[in-house]
Amino acid sequence: MRFEPTKYGLINVATGRLLEDEGWTMSDPQSPEPSLVRAVYDNREFTVRKELDGIYRYANWMPIKRTLKHSCAPVTYKSRGLARYLDLENLYITFSGWNPRIGAKMKTCSFKETEAYSVLARMDKREKRVLVVQSAGNTARAFAQVCSDNGIPVVICVPLDSCHDLWFRKPLDKCVKLIAVPHGCDYYDAIALGEKLATDPAFFLEGGAKNVARRDGMGTTILSFAEKVGRIPDAYFQAVGSGTGAIAAWENAQRLAADGRFGENHMRVYVAQNAPFSLMYDSWKQESRKLVDLEPEEGRRQAEVILAKVLSNRKPPYGIAGGLFDTLKESGGDVFLADNNDIVFWLLQFRNLEGYDLLPAACVAVTALDKAVKEGKVKKDEYIMLNCTGGGTLGAISKGFVLKQPDLVLEPDLDAEQVVRKVKNLF
Repeated sequence: MRFEPTKYGLINVATGRLLEDEGWTMSDPQSPEPSLVRAVYDNREFTVRKELDGIYRYANWMPIKRTLKHSCAPVTYKSRGLARYLDLENLYITFSGWNPRIGAKMKTCSFKETEAYSVLARMDKREKRVLVVQSAGNTARAFAQVCSDNGIPVVICVPLDSCHDLWFRKPLDKCVKLIAVPHGCDYYDAIALGEKLATDPAFFLEGGAKNVARRDGMGTTILSFAEKVGRIPDAYFQAVGSGTGAIAAWENAQRLAADGRFGENHMRVYVAQNAPFSLMYDSWKQESRKLVDLEPEEGRRQAEVILAKVLSNRKPPYGIAGGLFDTLKESGGDVFLADNNDIVFWLLQFRNLEGYDLLPAACVAVTALDKAVKEGKVKKDEYIMLNCTGGGTLGAISKGFVLKQPDLVLEPDLDAEQVVRKVKNLF
C-alpha cells in the first residue's frame, strides 16, 4: 500500500512560535535563545496504525515521508520476576532488543533502531547528499543495519574504542562507511569529526537530539506502554547518555495527555548515569541549567572506565530549552547514579528474574528503579515504566556475527578540508 507522509508542523519550545518543516529543519532561525523544536501533528489523537509493519504502527506521531523494511516496535509487558523482587504491583517493562519469545525482534538489540527507522524515513528518498551520524556505539550499529538493509548511503563516526559494539549478523552493504577517531578519543571527538565532514555540501548531519524524527522515534517506547496499559505511567525510568530518550518520553506523555483518553500527565521522569561519568547528575544536583565544567581529558578518562560506554556524552542537550533540565523540572523527576558493580549485579540478576540479558546501559536504568524503591520515591501500587533500552545480545548472535571494521581512522586534529577529502575517496 502507498504510504502518505505524516502531516505536522513544528513549534519552538522556548517561544511557542509555529513554523513549517522545510525538510530537515532542526531549529527556529528566529529563536532568541537556543531551543529544541517539537513536532505538532495534525492528528492529535493517539491512533495505532495496525495495517503498518513494525514501528510504523505509530506513524501518525512520527514525522516521516515513507516506511522502511525490517523495523520492529518496542514491546511492553507486565513484569513478574523483577516486580516481585522489588515488591511492585504495576511494574511494566518496555523492552527494545532481541527476545522473540515476547515479540521483540530488534536485530541490533538496541532501542536506537527506533531512532534510525524514524530519522531515515524522514529523509526524502531522492536525497542525493550523504547522511552523517555520530555515535558512541549503539546508534552506529542501528543506523548501519537499517541503512544497509534499505540501501541508504551513510557515514558513521565513532570512537575506535567503541568498534567492538559494531557487530552484525552478516556483512553490511557497501553504502555504509565507518570512520573512527583513534584509541583514547571519545564520543565528543566523534561528534567533532562528523561536524567537520558536514562542512562540505555533499554531506549533512543527522542532527542528534535536535532532530524531531530522532526524538519521536525514541518516543515510541511510551506509545508502546500507552497501547498496552491504556494510561500514562506515574513514573518513568531510563539510563541516559544524552537524555534524548527521556525528553522524547516526556514529549509523548504530553501528547497523550492532550488526547484526553490516557489521563493527566503526572509522570515523573527518572534518569541515571554510569559513575564516574556523572556530568548531568552533577549539574542536576547543583540545580544548574548549565552543565558543570568537565575537562576533555577527564571526560575521556571517565568514558574509558565505565561499562556502559554509550552513556558518555560530553555534549548532551541538557540546558537547551525543552532539554533534559526542563524535562526533569517539569516532571518533578530526578537523576541517579549506577557504578560498574551495580551493572554487573543487574546483568546477572535481571536474567534470573526476567529470563533474558540486558545491555549495560539498561542495567543502569534498573539500578535507578531499585534505588528509587529503596528511597521511597515510588509507591508500591504506582504504574511504573522501566525503559530497558537494549538486550538479548546472547540470543541475537548465538549463530555467529561479523565485526564491521573502520574504513578510515582519522586523527581528531585534522582540519575539515582534510577530513572531507579522505572520506570522499571512499565513495
